[in-house]
Amino acid sequence: MKYYATITVIGRDKTGVVARVTNYLFEQKANIEELEEQVTRGQFSMTLQASWPSAFWDFERISSGLVKLAQELAMEIKFRTHDPKQLQRAAILVTKEPHCLQGLLTAFGARQLKAQPTVIISNRKDLESIARKNKVPFELVDKADRSEAEKEVLAVLERHGIDFVILARYMRILSPNFVWRYKNKIINIHPSLLPSFPGAQAYRQAYERGVKIVGVTAHFVTMNLDEGPIIAQDSFHVKPNMTLKDIVARGQELETRVLVQAVKLYLAKRLDVYWGVVKQV
Repeated sequence: MKYYATITVIGRDKTGVVARVTNYLFEQKANIEELEEQVTRGQFSMTLQASWPSAFWDFERISSGLVKLAQELAMEIKFRTHDPKQLQRAAILVTKEPHCLQGLLTAFGARQLKAQPTVIISNRKDLESIARKNKVPFELVDKADRSEAEKEVLAVLERHGIDFVILARYMRILSPNFVWRYKNKIINIHPSLLPSFPGAQAYRQAYERGVKIVGVTAHFVTMNLDEGPIIAQDSFHVKPNMTLKDIVARGQELETRVLVQAVKLYLAKRLDVYWGVVKQV
């Protein structure tokens, strides 16, 4: 039997951080299965996947050692364990559009998605009734300041033991500080065939440009807006008499379907991100 954990390290860049963390894990008999680190404007971020044989697993010892190491490095180190046999815990972030949230909850309820919808987080109250109807806890985080809002959202995710995040038409941009804590664990749906038409007005831009094919894209969220590794896409042909309203309505149908498909692929562990590209395995 093996035990698995994700470790994130975030703080001001300094020499020796990777060596200190990996050496500590080596001393704790961990097998480092994946490691990715990056420095952005002096901010160091590292995400590390590790596993332990049961003979060497001691959560309290490993956890307390990482707390001590975080103090010595003056950095934040998070240690999240996960059991492959247990259902992953999902957080769904929304704003006011209900179609993706309803589609996800329907898929969860029908057990098409083998995970637990653990909490719904929003910056508005519009969709609280849907959460209540489906008996999923609803958390309102409506702070105007982005850093304060993200701090509160991260606290909610920590409190609920969240494994991955779904952005179901969540209309706030996430900072690198947030994204690195859930590297390749935040799935977004965008209303265009990326890389065309990033941003909030994708359908309008497509309509005004007179494009003949409109689509949607599910992708992992990265520090660059709407440039994350693409998981799934779908599209439809624009008929000559279609209005912007028609295009939006047709696109929203696809958004729900493609987002559910992307989450399903993620949960089936069929996705591997290599040099910024998603490959199905």
